[in-house]
Amino acid sequence: MARILDRIDSPAQLRALSIAEMRTLAEEIRQEIIETVSARGGHLAPNLGVVELTIALHTVFNTPHDLLVWDIGHQAYVHKLLTGRRERFRTIRQFGGLSGYLRREESPYDVFGASHASTSISAALGLAVARDLQGQDFKVVAVIGDGALTGGMALEALNNAGSLKKNLIIILNDNEKSISDNVGAIATVLAKARRMQTLPGYQRLREMTKGSIERLPVVGDVALEAAARAETSFKQFVLHSKSGTIFEELGFKFFGPFDGHDLPLLIDILENIKRIEGPIIVQVVTKKGKGWTFAEEDATKWHGPGAFDYRTGVIKKNPNDPPTYTEVFANTLVELAERDQSIVGITAAMAEGTGLKKLHQRFPERYFDVGIAEQHAVTFAGGLAVGGLRPVVAIYSTFMQRAFDQVIHDICMQNLHVVFAMDRAGVVGEDGPTQHGLFDIAFMRMIPNMRVMAPRDENELRHMLYTALYMDGPVCLRYPRGKARGVSLDKELRPLEIGKAELLTPATLEEAERCQCALLAYGTTVELAEQVASELREEGLSVAVVNARWAKPLDETLILALARATRHLVTIEDHMVAGGFGSAVLELLAREDCHDVRVRLVGFPDRLVEHGAPSILKELYGLSSAHIKDVVRELLGVAASTAQGSPASTS
Repeated sequence: MARILDRIDSPAQLRALSIAEMRTLAEEIRQEIIETVSARGGHLAPNLGVVELTIALHTVFNTPHDLLVWDIGHQAYVHKLLTGRRERFRTIRQFGGLSGYLRREESPYDVFGASHASTSISAALGLAVARDLQGQDFKVVAVIGDGALTGGMALEALNNAGSLKKNLIIILNDNEKSISDNVGAIATVLAKARRMQTLPGYQRLREMTKGSIERLPVVGDVALEAAARAETSFKQFVLHSKSGTIFEELGFKFFGPFDGHDLPLLIDILENIKRIEGPIIVQVVTKKGKGWTFAEEDATKWHGPGAFDYRTGVIKKNPNDPPTYTEVFANTLVELAERDQSIVGITAAMAEGTGLKKLHQRFPERYFDVGIAEQHAVTFAGGLAVGGLRPVVAIYSTFMQRAFDQVIHDICMQNLHVVFAMDRAGVVGEDGPTQHGLFDIAFMRMIPNMRVMAPRDENELRHMLYTALYMDGPVCLRYPRGKARGVSLDKELRPLEIGKAELLTPATLEEAERCQCALLAYGTTVELAEQVASELREEGLSVAVVNARWAKPLDETLILALARATRHLVTIEDHMVAGGFGSAVLELLAREDCHDVRVRLVGFPDRLVEHGAPSILKELYGLSSAHIKDVVRELLGVAASTAQGSPASTS
């Protein structure tokens, strides 16, 4: 029997369906998402939770004429299926396929690109103001989760939107979660509203209110607003709930909470809401993972799983795989926290992703999840440091960008001892350009007082974390997503000398100075550099390899010695060439008037790096042994280049 989903190529076809057909479609969409994500990974629970809501939004609003702005974008799979991308859906997150997030160049229905949280209200308000200034007529709808509402940017946008009084509809998708459970006062207030739905008295009042409003000599907007006012009064009376009145005091008309999985109810509410003037917030209660038992029972585990068997709910993982860098970081932090009560951990709604869940389980009083609020996390850490503690701020590289001013103003300006642990550094793969951690070396090393380091492997990560905790001033360390190398771990932790690199081959500096070229590798590219050097030696080329360890301060003595002796340097990093480790080396050589040294920088070019498996992206942009060998040969003038990587990746 043909699926209804196979007939949907645009929301126009969706609007012709009956409610019964829409319910069938909802189940077909869930199955399609489950099967697709099971094969190649992706965001599962968030998308299962918004199926009915997405169907209702595209049914009621005339998209793409009416504008639908999603927050974060990891819940947009349903949206993609309904907006002409059904046939390509199984390419999602693959190289050359659909993005796992929203991208304006992908579809006119993707009104505003989204991948980081808390942006939708700001963008939607901008669209509403542009509409009015140009005399246009369409609806603007922002969809934001209650987790994203903890972000300061969302609250700033609410403050502005309430004062501008533009026609703007905000759908508050209340599912109690970001990735981990939501935290903070806002989550507590919204939870009261959710609980109120279950009270018999509340349900009776809703029915009484509905009947009373229907008898009023008014219709449409006035009736709906009157019902909302009566409902809000009852909320305050029964639970002293302020969820609606908080927003109303900010200038919004507030409606809800409503069942986000009741299609007829959602359609009816949205049809009425869209006729009301001014800024509006509608709270809908949904369940992450809805419709698949495994995800309903543990939405955090199934937020963004890798490949899995959708029949059994078993995530596919090789038990012989080495631990991830995240796991090694987390275990080391707990090990150190057991010895030192001044160590505390801070995360911004990423307890599982950063590994700090382990610290929470062992020392809950020394663990702080501040919600999606990276700026607050950094300044909060500054206060903890002034108070005599040793704060470790564990935030993904891509999210650390959001707290750039706080790192400068609140930490580095005061030279406070805060440790920044930046997970997911480098290319992260299928999540694409908004998630790659390709800018952190550049934006961290430019700040006075900041020290910047990266480990070659998981064993060195342990020593770097120990070093970072017991040095003075601000320091950051970056490490990649995924499996570590599987090297053995030292039992005893030791401090590393600040600004001191490690010469790997040859064994002595005297021997290294007799080499034809030196490879200066930063972070996890060290293994690649060792491979390149070994293969080039078989060709008769002598190449030294350095594990740089520090991008700031550099090991100036070693680098200058090798530069002056070999006169040929190649820097290698899993980062943008612009502003990165290689740029730091060039700055050093320029300062020391090393004008006769020839240098090549291997890294990512000045462009946004698309989504795809890390192995594909590194090969494409020249972070491969074949490409680097060609770079060395060209530099030494021993052979014509046969590089297959992108020319733009080397400078």
